[in-house]
Amino acid sequence: MQHVRSFIAVLVIILHVSILSGCGYVPSSKYAREVVGDKVSTQVIISAVDPQNTVLIKDAVDSAIIKSFRTSLTDKAHSTTHLIISLESVNYSPIQYDNNGYVVGYRTMIVLNIDMIHQGISQNYKVVGTYDFTIEPNAIISDQIRFEAIKYSATKAISAFVAKVSAQGARSNKAK
Repeated sequence: MQHVRSFIAVLVIILHVSILSGCGYVPSSKYAREVVGDKVSTQVIISAVDPQNTVLIKDAVDSAIIKSFRTSLTDKAHSTTHLIISLESVNYSPIQYDNNGYVVGYRTMIVLNIDMIHQGISQNYKVVGTYDFTIEPNAIISDQIRFEAIKYSATKAISAFVAKVSAQGARSNKAK
């Protein structure tokens, strides 16, 4: 019985690999990496209006860049692509109320402007990320919850940026 299960598992893996390679599947991170290169540097512009949130965004952006592009971060002098990221806005909107009318759910929406400089060419992207969270009725949004909401929505905004760059890379690859 064990041999049959092993055989089936190997067969499924072989089929999966042959189907993906046969249909020309290419991960989007490959297209994105073709556009940005192997080494990326980031610069987050500190917002005079919201300096505390800007610092949070820097950490979220850096981890999302590493994960999404599967590339390494480096200093500007050694990078193939430099990203200048500025926080345009952070908004909290109520999305859910309890039976007494108290807000118990919020949506955080963050808007980032990203200037991507690659081989002397600058492109601008505006990306949006959202994150939904709940609180206790008649409670205020704590700093910890606010920080997490900003971090997660910034990560989603970077994912939207990666999707745009991947699409750009796929289009340019198709044109070749």
